[in-house]
Amino acid sequence: MFYRAHLKNAAYAGIHNIKGSYMKSDIANAQKPSEAVRRLNALKLELEDDWSTVVSVQWGETPNQAPSPQKLIPQTKRTEAGSALTPAIQLLGLRKSYGARQVLRNLDLTIREGEFVAIIGRSGCGKSTLLRLLGGLERPDAGEIQFAQSNHDPASRIMFQEPRLLPWKTVQENVALGLGSTQTSKDIVQKTLAKVVLAGRANDWPARLSGGQKQRIALARALVHSPDLLLLDEPLGALDALTRIEMQSLIEELWQQQGFTAVLVTHDVQEAISLADRIVLIEDGRITLNESINFPRPRARGAAAFAQLEERILRQVLRQTN
Repeated sequence: MFYRAHLKNAAYAGIHNIKGSYMKSDIANAQKPSEAVRRLNALKLELEDDWSTVVSVQWGETPNQAPSPQKLIPQTKRTEAGSALTPAIQLLGLRKSYGARQVLRNLDLTIREGEFVAIIGRSGCGKSTLLRLLGGLERPDAGEIQFAQSNHDPASRIMFQEPRLLPWKTVQENVALGLGSTQTSKDIVQKTLAKVVLAGRANDWPARLSGGQKQRIALARALVHSPDLLLLDEPLGALDALTRIEMQSLIEELWQQQGFTAVLVTHDVQEAISLADRIVLIEDGRITLNESINFPRPRARGAAAFAQLEERILRQVLRQTN
């Protein structure tokens, strides 16, 4: 079907949104209820198949897609279990435009292994575009993205502002997408659910969960694949203040335990300081601030040094309006 041409962007826009118009017209043309049900079931299976492809294959790349313009740099370390440690990422002269509008302008950035980097900036500055380029959802117009893997791009997963769970699958089935149905996979799912403190909700339907619980499931779905690189596109923006702080603590704890590289896009300077080793400010497609955060963890939000840094960064972000 025509929608398969859009699979690269499906992870970002939501596969179900792309297919919605096709489902509506296809079912409307059915001649009798039984035929409509058959077509609905067929589309449901295709959606699950495509979603499994998105969560199990390198972001933005299908088996028939040409390689993206990303080069590999030698891998340096491995974990005790033998799997590849998180990659160093080098962005060299990255440029990206949409029509006449240049979003990223000769951007250079290095992200170290296991580092937590927060990207902040005004809406439209290019931070989400940079995240999509890192995840392979889009390709740069010029420049290179280099990963420290010997023969493949890093296993990356992305977590969006919306949890994007499949409503007809249980919690554990949503988390297991792309893993298969072996007993080992089931054990991994249960352990991952325990890490996000939702092991007791494994058989529940997504509709029965709160917003914060749904985001925990989305986090579990990303982490169950043991990614080298976790990309976070404002995943906590829609949560209430207390739930947001709880999720921040959970993400920080799991990052420290598993050692993956994390890149967070956020508008919240306080959140960036709380979580990140380094804050990168993008303005007009260029990096104008690249500052390391050396506060001990967990970060004390009420500390004077924390407040001073937050104020200084906010002043730089808002300076164009003053």
